[in-house]
Amino acid sequence: MHVHTVDPEDAEGPVKAMYDDAQAAEGYVPNQIRLFSLNPAARAAWTQLVGSIRDRMDLRRYELATVAAAGALRCRYCVSAHAAVLESNFYNHDQLEAIARDYRTADLEPVDVAIMAFAEKVALHAHKVTPEDVDGLRAFGLTDTDIFDVTLAAAARSFYSKALEAMGAEPDEALASTNGLLDLIELRP
Repeated sequence: MHVHTVDPEDAEGPVKAMYDDAQAAEGYVPNQIRLFSLNPAARAAWTQLVGSIRDRMDLRRYELATVAAAGALRCRYCVSAHAAVLESNFYNHDQLEAIARDYRTADLEPVDVAIMAFAEKVALHAHKVTPEDVDGLRAFGLTDTDIFDVTLAAAARSFYSKALEAMGAEPDEALASTNGLLDLIELRP
């Protein structure tokens, strides 16, 4: 990381609580949690925000939108973390590798490709999202609420991915070794 974070043995107060929660859930303190030792209130707010988005969405759809946004932003950490969720719940490794390489040719349902393309556009060029883009998702049966939730997932991922990337938070070994997709992120167009 580009900044010095609080070591687990030196953690106190909210940072210690955050580290203890991560240790209990993950078995270790992930690098992204260590980064937020510099502002645990922002991490708590992030957790609440992302929960309010994810909990309203189908998990697979949320994860696909998230991977698309993170991949577009070249955030190796977020792609690794969310690809691991997709692999453990929805896709085998070969399918996931095809999605990471190019979701447009990965044999996904057309609605999933449209959602990922929209999330990618929100992450990279939100100012270029048009009524036609929204209508394209409506044509697949998404409601305005569904479309807004995909937008929120991509926009929220932009915040988090950019914070991790700017501060040099590397994917944890546990994530990087489980799906091996990090090199594909660098190859994306």
